[in-house]
Formats: sequence, structure tokens, C-alpha cells
Amino acid sequence: MISANAVTAETDSQDPKVETAQRRLDRLSNLVDVSDEYVERLKYPSQVHHVSIPVRLDDGSVEVFEGFRAQHDNVRGPYKGGLRYHPDVTAGECVSLAMAMSWKCALLDLPFGGAKGGVAVNPRELSTEEKRRLTRRFAEELRSFVGPQTDIPAPDMGTDAQTMAWVTDVYKMQTGDGTRGVVTGKPPRVGGLTGREEAPGRSTALIVREAARYYEYSVEELTVAIQGFGSVGSHAAQLLDKWGASIVAVSDVDGGIYDASGLDVDELAAKSGPLEDRDAGDTTAVSNAALLELDVDVLVPAAIGGVLTEANAPDVTASLVVEGANEPTTAPADTVLDERGVPVIPDILANAGGVTASYFEWLQNTNGRSWTHEQVREELDNRMLAAWDAVRESHETRGINWRDAAYAVAVERIAESHETLGIWP
Repeated sequence: MISANAVTAETDSQDPKVETAQRRLDRLSNLVDVSDEYVERLKYPSQVHHVSIPVRLDDGSVEVFEGFRAQHDNVRGPYKGGLRYHPDVTAGECVSLAMAMSWKCALLDLPFGGAKGGVAVNPRELSTEEKRRLTRRFAEELRSFVGPQTDIPAPDMGTDAQTMAWVTDVYKMQTGDGTRGVVTGKPPRVGGLTGREEAPGRSTALIVREAARYYEYSVEELTVAIQGFGSVGSHAAQLLDKWGASIVAVSDVDGGIYDASGLDVDELAAKSGPLEDRDAGDTTAVSNAALLELDVDVLVPAAIGGVLTEANAPDVTASLVVEGANEPTTAPADTVLDERGVPVIPDILANAGGVTASYFEWLQNTNGRSWTHEQVREELDNRMLAAWDAVRESHETRGINWRDAAYAVAVERIAESHETLGIWP
């Protein structure tokens, strides 16, 4: 295990995502009623674990992968955050995303702290059996610092419900503890929550709707472009379409499609394969880069991080940006959009449906009481709207942009917990 200070020192100087997160906290110190001591503490993770994962591949060779688990702050409850499989996973990225999870959980008033982990690997290059071996060995390496009351992983980029089922099984074999709350995002037949998969997209759609109403747009007349048609983007698109909005462009890793009159998103979601190969009527191919610059009312980047940059932010013509992905807007792009008067509703609010549904699943696993799909949707909507109201009030009373307003609410809640427990003198 690498110490928190060692990893932080490395990522402070080398990872711009960590630097951005820390600078944001420095800026917030002048906007919130929190002492500098608490702000300084929250700039660093509690722990960062770095593990080696040897995996025997199908050809008989052995490859060693790097895995990470960053644990930021647990003053409000167990650490909580996803496990991702992606070639660009680093300790610094995990630290940055763990910090964002702390803010997200506090903003939704969940009894969790922030964590994030992953393996530096391209899952598309692994067979199902290789991915199973990788996951089970990674779960073995995680055993001393995860658990239902310690640190609760969930699916993320490149992982899914099956991945979480494998982790659950390894944990049971290691500890003899059959508690399924060690992870969330499992298949329903092994303790998962019905409706969890749609939750991040549902919350993103809810915030698009509320933000549109705030700026006096009719939801029925909205035009929306969504970069990323995975679990977040597809569910957000379908719900917005149901409410009357026109989804004019969507994309996946291979590119996207555009139709000014609106796409049949239900048909697109019902089929698989590259979007441009799906029978969706009279559509035009559009690249992921071009989609970000389409003339629409709302742009939803819901794919990967860092897609809105200082280079393309001046060309964004959408009237409103709602972040469905984690950290899709770089700090320089944030500044450009703010100066241009383009509101950006941050990820820690918009896509918080995922961790909120994870909380419901954790409750289901710990108290043995199942949730219906309708109960999940109703409680999720209530919590998301309460969080929206808190951020809106912060935005209006402080006179600051939406990202700072959301972070201010979250940081004040975490700092208050620290102060109440007396962790700091």
C-alpha cells in the first residue's frame, strides 16, 4: 500500500485533475462558512491503495495489472464509490473522483464518504473469462479495506453488475460473511436493486428538466444533444423524450447520429451495435467532437471525462450544459463557459442518481427489506429534487455559478460533520 501522502505528493505535481479539485476547494474557502483547517484537510485523501494484480490470460501467459483504491473522507459514513476498468486509470484520477464522490454523497445527504478505484486495463481486450480472473484477483487484493461498513464499491466505466457479483462472491469466500452489502450494483437475483441501472440517467434527466424550467424553457420544446448513449445517456434520453423533449443527437464511442427533427430513442435503445448501424430513420452521422458544438438548447456530456476543453468551449452553442458523465468539463473550459454566460450544472448533482440508488440497495442488503421499482423511482426523485433546491438556493443567495453552489453545499455539510465529531481541534 502506498501512503496517502506519497500518492498525493505525486499526483499534486503530475495529475491536473487533482490540482483542479484542490484549487476548487481553495476558491470555495472564500465562499463558504468553513475554517481553513477543514478545507486543507479535505484537499487530501485519507488513504490510497496501490495493488498489483497478476492474471493468467487465455493464451497461458501472465500479465500484471495495476489497481488502485482511493478513500477520500468517511466522516459521514463508509467510503462509497465505483470500480472502473480503463487503460487510463491512475492513482491521481482515483483521488480526484473519490473527492467528487465525497461531495456527491454529502450533496444528496447520504451517509457515505467518497472513494473510487479501478484497474489500468482495456476491458474490451479481455475475454469474459479473463475479466472474471482479473476481477476475482482484484477483489482478493481489496479484501483488507472494503466491507459493508468500511468501503462499498459499485460498477463504473468498464464494469457492470456481473463484475460486482464476482466481487461479492470473493468477499464471502474470504470472510465467511454472506452480507451482500459489500458492493452495490449487483444483479437483482443476488441482492441487487431493481431500477438501479436507470438511476444515473433518470437523475440527469430530472436535473435537465429542473434547470430548463429555471431558465424558463418549455421542456416540451427542448432540443437536446447527448454525448454517450450508455447507461446514463440512453436512460436520460428516453425519459426526456417521454416528457416531450426532442433528442436530436446521440453518440457512442464509435461516433453518433443527428436528426434535427428528433431521434427515435426508444428504437435506438432497443438495439445493439454502433449507433450509425441501427435503423433509426433519416439520420446524419456526427462525430463526438462535432456533437459538442451542435446548436441545441441543452448539451449533456454523458460519456467520459475531459471532453469539454479550453479549445472547444468557445464553440459550444448550447444554451445550457448538464453533466451526465464524471468530470466532463475541464477547469479552463469551465472558465470559458462561465465567462460566456453558459450555465453548467455539475456532475455531482446531475448524475448523483447512481450513488443514491446504491444507498437504497445497501439499505436493502443490510436490513433485509426489498424495494420495489416504483419505490426506488419515487424516493430517488424526492432526494434529487431536494438536492436541486439546496443547490438552487446556494446559487441564488451566494450569487455564484452552479458548480461552486453545489460544492459549497457539500463542503459545508462535510465540514459540519467533522466539527461535530471533534476530529479537528
